[in-house]
Amino acid sequence: MKKTGLVVGVALLFALAGCQSQGAQGTASSSSSATKQTKIVAVGSTALQPLVEAAGQQYTEATPGADITVQGGGSGAGLSQVASGAVTIGNSDIFAQEKDGVDATALVDHQVAVVGIAPVIHPGVGVTNLSQAQLVDIFTGKVTNWNQVGGTDQPIVVINRAQGSGTRATFESLALKTDKVMTAQEQDSSGTVMQMVKSTPGAISYLAFSAIQTGVNKLSIDGIAPTDANVTTNKWVVWAYEHMYTKGSPNASTAKFINYIQSKKVQDALVKKMGYITITAMKVARTHDGKIEDVK
Repeated sequence: MKKTGLVVGVALLFALAGCQSQGAQGTASSSSSATKQTKIVAVGSTALQPLVEAAGQQYTEATPGADITVQGGGSGAGLSQVASGAVTIGNSDIFAQEKDGVDATALVDHQVAVVGIAPVIHPGVGVTNLSQAQLVDIFTGKVTNWNQVGGTDQPIVVINRAQGSGTRATFESLALKTDKVMTAQEQDSSGTVMQMVKSTPGAISYLAFSAIQTGVNKLSIDGIAPTDANVTTNKWVVWAYEHMYTKGSPNASTAKFINYIQSKKVQDALVKKMGYITITAMKVARTHDGKIEDVK
């Protein structure tokens, strides 16, 4: 009887241990489930890409289970892909209403920053300011040497962004006021444009303020300098909102990430640090059809 009791007692101990182990595993599973995040894929604007990448890295470090992938491709690609449901977020420098073939009514606009866009040149060009008419003449091919606009005697090398680029659409609409530009080499990303202008004598292109690094010079237009302060009042008119579009209302994980980028903490630190302008700094607002309104 004593031996039998001992066997039963040992069996009970193992059974209890097993129950405790299963209970512990169940708790861990529940905890894992509670912190599980939906995968977020953001595609589009290369002007906005660095900000979303940096914010995504910070967010994933602070948020267990967060899974965020950020890719470029241009604003057009971002809008088309989010509209089709292929990605979670479409990053764009332009309003969805400006993109042909996209049902803007199906998308929700989350504006996270503002970016100025400026013409940039190789430092050896020898000019600091162009009239708007001279800028148009350069990009339409009427002016082909820098000495025709007060610069050094060297050929002008125009570098353009590819079709579908929101930066290109904004520059053509607001700086050139025409999309009938000359055929020129086209690049898919802001980073590539930056490097090409820096390394190509006589080069001119355009970049978001946030993408401009040392090695190129920004140009004023009609005596107005491309500065953040001039953007906030629309004195410098070549600027755009940075949009993060979702198809319909975002799910909880996506909303949490977008809210994180829009938070005062990220806006005051990361957004400003990376060369973007906060939405709250703007003294004017622009509608999708180009109307400028005072911020109330």
